[in-house]
Amino acid sequence: MNNCTSFKPSIDNNSKVLILGSMPGVKSLEVQQYYAHPQNRFWKVIGVICDEPSISEYSYDLKLKILLKNNIALWDTIKTCKRDGSLDFNIQDETPNDIKGLLKKYPNIKTICLNGNKSYSAFKKYFPDLLEKYNCHKMPSTSPANARYNLDNLINEWSKFLLS
Repeated sequence: MNNCTSFKPSIDNNSKVLILGSMPGVKSLEVQQYYAHPQNRFWKVIGVICDEPSISEYSYDLKLKILLKNNIALWDTIKTCKRDGSLDFNIQDETPNDIKGLLKKYPNIKTICLNGNKSYSAFKKYFPDLLEKYNCHKMPSTSPANARYNLDNLINEWSKFLLS
C-alpha cells in the first residue's frame, strides 16, 4: 500500500464553483498535477466548457489559471489515504481535507461538483451538512475507468453545472 497525499487547492476569492476529486492517481501524484493521466478526460471537458479546446496541450499553470478565470476552484475530498494503483476502489484509511475551512475562507463558492462516486461518498460521509447548505452535484467521473460515459456525455453533464 502506498501512502497518498492530495495537493493544495487551486482557488481564489472569485471562485464560485468547487470541483472536488477523490485523490489524485499515480501519474498525477508522480508529476504533482491534477488530472495528469493522458486518458483522463477532465481537461478535455473543461476545455470545451471554458471555450479553450486546446487546454490539454497547455502548461499546467495555464490550465489552473483558466479554471480560476472561469471562477472554478479545484481540490480533493480526501487529504490522505493508502492505495495501490490509481483506482478509487482501492482507497483505504482515508482522512478528509478541511472542506469546511476552505468554504469558510472562500464564501463566494455556492456550487460543489463531486467528480465521481468516491469523491461523493467521502464528501457525504465527512460533510453531510454541506450537502444541504451548498448546491452539490455528484458528477460522472472523468476517469478513463468510467467507460459508461463518452466524452460528449461527460461534457453534456458537466456543462449543466459549470455553465450555470
